[in-house]
This record gives sequence, C-alpha cells and structure tokens, in this order.
Amino acid sequence: MTNENGDYFERLVDTNALRTYLEEQLGNAEGYDVSHHAEGHSNETLFVTWGDRELVIRRPPPGETAETAHDVLREYRVMDALQDTAVPVPTTVLACEDHSVIGSDFYVMDRVEGDVLRDEEPPRFRTPNARRTIGEELADTLAAIHRLDYEAVGLGEFGYPSGYTERQVERWTKQLDWAFERTTEERAVPELETVGDWLADNCPDEHEHTLVHGDYKLDNVMYGPETPPEIVGVFDWEMATLGDPLADLGWMLSYWRDPGDPEPATPELVSTFMEADEYPTRKELVERYEDAAGIEYENDRFYRALAVYKLAALGEMFYRRFLEGNSDDPMYPQMEEQVPDLARRAAGIIDGDEPL
Repeated sequence: MTNENGDYFERLVDTNALRTYLEEQLGNAEGYDVSHHAEGHSNETLFVTWGDRELVIRRPPPGETAETAHDVLREYRVMDALQDTAVPVPTTVLACEDHSVIGSDFYVMDRVEGDVLRDEEPPRFRTPNARRTIGEELADTLAAIHRLDYEAVGLGEFGYPSGYTERQVERWTKQLDWAFERTTEERAVPELETVGDWLADNCPDEHEHTLVHGDYKLDNVMYGPETPPEIVGVFDWEMATLGDPLADLGWMLSYWRDPGDPEPATPELVSTFMEADEYPTRKELVERYEDAAGIEYENDRFYRALAVYKLAALGEMFYRRFLEGNSDDPMYPQMEEQVPDLARRAAGIIDGDEPL
C-alpha cells in the first residue's frame, strides 16, 4: 500500500476492511493497492487499483467537521443522476454508509484519464486556439449544468431553489462562526463581518432555478488526453443542490485571472497561467456563458464578493481543522494570514476592484 504519511493514511482507510468490502461487492481481484491523492483540500481522495480496474474513493476528512460539510453521499447521488446526460461525470460504482469499513461514508467511481489544469496547461494545449477552447469549454459545461432538466433526471427534490442565495449568505456566515469558535483564539478577522453584512443587505431577491454545482472552477474539471481541449469529467459535487446559477458563475469567475489582476490572496488555490493573451477574459467567459445558458449575468459585485467570502469561510474551516490536528495538509496553517487577505479582496470587489 502506498503510505506517504502513515498515521494520517491509517485514519483515512483500513485497507484490509476495504479489500473485504470490495471483494463482496465487485468480486475477487489479484492486484490491490490504495494510495492517497493529496491534491484536494476538502474531501479526501483515494486511488485504488482493483485488478485491472482503476477506481477512485471519496470520503470526508477525519475529525469533526461543520454541519452539512463534506457530504460525499450527496455528491454520489447527483453524479449518479447525471450518468446519461450532457454533463460529463465519471462512472459511479458504489456508495457505502457502513462506517465499519473505513470509518465514514464513502463512494467509489471509475477513474477518468486526462489532465486537471492547476499550475499550467499541458504542452498540447499551448496554442492560441487551444487556450481559447479551454475557457470556452469551461463556460459551456457550466451552461450545460444549468440547462439540465433536473426534474427529468430525478433531482426534483434535491434542494429548495427559492431563497437559495440568501441562504448561502446565512450558511457561510454560520460556517465562519463554527470556525471562529477555535480560530479567534489565534487571531480575529473583523473585515469578514463587514463583508457578510454587505452581502446580507445586497442579496438579490429573485433568481433562476437550476442545478448548481457549488464549487465549479477550472481545477474541478478534467480535460481529456486528446486535442482540441474537451472536458471529460466534472468533479467535487459535494456542494451541489438546486439554486441560483449565478452563484456558480461568480465562483468560477473568482478563480479566473485577467491580465493585470493583483497577486492572488491564496496562490496555492489559484492558477495564473490563463493571464496569457490567448485565454478568454472574464467578460468573454460571461458572454459565452450567457449565450449558451440563456441566462443573463447581473449583480457581478455581489456574486464575486460572495464567492470570495465563501472561500474565506472555507479557509477558516481549514485553519480550525489544522489547529485541532485533523489534517496534514500543509496549506491549512497558511490560512492564518491568507483568510484576512481574502477578506480584504472581498471588500475590494465590493468597492469596484477587479472589474469584470
């Protein structure tokens, strides 16, 4: 078994119990290996070799988490519903609620081959046409999610779309409060209270009702191994529900860089290679999305400020998990300084910085 950090790996998976479970569900396999994929910063990902089959397991991080966070079975449900739609997702295999197997809920899916673009694009995409297509695929796939007839695929009871945006502000304020229970012992972030108050006062009253991904951005999709660029998988559906599609778009835009943008507050989470001239700008992505989805993007300052506010809340939750010893992610301790930076960025967007 691949075991980069013995203690933490053992908290993530009991390899013997997992093998027994997979044998019961999938039959015997001659080859078996489990490794921890440490690229993500929320739910944990394990790669499993099961005979000639390559599988992926998703499970929550160990330790206490905020209420409703890290719901992997919810993630499984929406991906399972999307199997035969225009939205590209991995093939789902199994879902397990039995905590005696690895200590938590988890699900299993087939592994998809391709590239997740984080630090740079692969050499085959280093052309003007390919770079533009990377952005266009990102906008078009988000539009496909929002065009989906969620009733037809069995997700009509997946959420309560009315009032979604207001609940988002309330929810992430509560997530911050949960994190602050521990983190304010180290330092306070008063700017986030000001941003939260502005969001509550400026929340749109009405919005379209669609399936929303909840964490849609460049490094939560995979581009296939061929050219031209084509998205072959959308991952990390744990925050999916029915709600306001513009919250998804604002989140995606908060990660997309235009030339001349200030240095990112969280460089570990933000790619910058799309600042090259050949990539679409944020404005061009919005125009592409509007054409494909048939939805107009309004209230840009609100939606992008909300996105950064949510990212700050996530960072503060990460920081609490670090302080309590419930993660070995080297990024988490950096949230002591980076969350205040994110708070200042959210306030700047409200003031008109980083225009569309």
